[in-house]
Parts: sequence; C-alpha cells; structure tokens
Amino acid sequence: MAMLKVDNINVYYGSIHAIKDISFEVNQGEIVTLIGANGAGKSTTLQTVSGLLRSKTGSITFLDERIDHIPAHKLVSKGLAQVPEGRRIFLQMSVMENLQMGAYTSKGNTKEDLESIFERFPRLKERTNQIAGTLSGGEQQMLAMGRALMSHPKLLMLDEPSMGLAPILVEQIFDIIKELHKAGSTILLVEQNAEMALKVADRAYVLESGRITLTGTGAELAASDQIKKAYLGG
Repeated sequence: MAMLKVDNINVYYGSIHAIKDISFEVNQGEIVTLIGANGAGKSTTLQTVSGLLRSKTGSITFLDERIDHIPAHKLVSKGLAQVPEGRRIFLQMSVMENLQMGAYTSKGNTKEDLESIFERFPRLKERTNQIAGTLSGGEQQMLAMGRALMSHPKLLMLDEPSMGLAPILVEQIFDIIKELHKAGSTILLVEQNAEMALKVADRAYVLESGRITLTGTGAELAASDQIKKAYLGG
C-alpha cells in the first residue's frame, strides 16, 4: 500500500513547464530517491508534494487523503516533514531553539524527543546553546534533519542533503539516512549525488527535463550502463 502516491502532476513557473506528467509512489518503510542532473525538476517535485508549489493537474495522496490543496504548514501535522535544500535553519537562533521550533506541532514529550535527537546527533548535544549560523555545513545539515524529526514525521523528505558538504561529511549524512531507515523511517530523497543515493535507495526514479525517464530498484539503476555513463562517471 502506497503511503504517498503522486499521480500525473504538471507544474509551471509562468510559461515554463517544469514538471511534466510525473507519477510515482513511496511505500511505507522505503527509501525512494529521485535522481537527475541539476535543473531536472527534482526539488520542484518535492516542493509540490510538500505544498509549496501547486500542480495544474493530477493528484497527490498521502495516507489515503488528497493533500494537493492543503497549505504547506498544515501538512506537518499530518506527518510530512521536509528538510529543504540549503538547510534553511534559523541562523540567529540557538541549536536548542531550532529543535524546539521543529516540535511546534508535536503532541509528544519534547524532553524525550530532544534526548532521542541528541542520541542520534551527539554533535548537536555538545552545541545546544551555540548560535546555529556559526555551525559548520555538516552540523547545520544535522540540525535541519533533527528539527524535522522533532515533528515525528511519517514521511521524511530530504532535499539535496549532501549539497556543499565535504566527502567525509557526505558519508556521515548518508550513514544517518541509513540509520533512520533501519529504525523504521520512510524517506523520500532528492539527491544530485546519484552514486550515494542509489546505494541507500530501495527504489529510484530518474528525472530528465521534468520527466521520469527511468525507474527501478536502487541496485538495478546503479548497475545500468545508461546511469553509469550519465551520473556515475562510468
């Protein structure tokens, strides 16, 4: 049963047709990744799912409910959380304040939730009172992920989590994604680093010029000559 079902969406920026008849599904417990070159439409697709952009056609269904006309801020309480491209943390606020902002829709125990986040991201525990804007890029990405997890998402959407990070930090971020998956999280991952994304993905979709051109398991696409040539330098 699909947790998220995107059916025939078309998104425009003025006269530019950015997303063309895209359909895909994410099942509970999966990591599904959207890969493609810069400008292929990956982030636009994610922003449409999270309610920041609107499709002219089709439907988006989450846990059997149509969500394509629900405002973005209301989707968080339904169990959708997005870690945006470029992290978008509150730079002037402390690490702790950023995490507390992530819990604003949560009815859970914030103290317990914070302990769980600090267990997963020990670096953040060491820096609870530090101003978020002074963190390194990798620490800011961890904070953005921690903030999203504070809302207890049923579906975690990650938009380019490795962007701008040194290779060793990219490895760390993908280790965290694997740990979250192992703990039962369902993840929709948009990522330019096709090699890393396909290693962790159960299933993957390839976007080119706003269309899905290939789909398969992460392993199938990683082994594809077409993908190797286009994205993996093979």
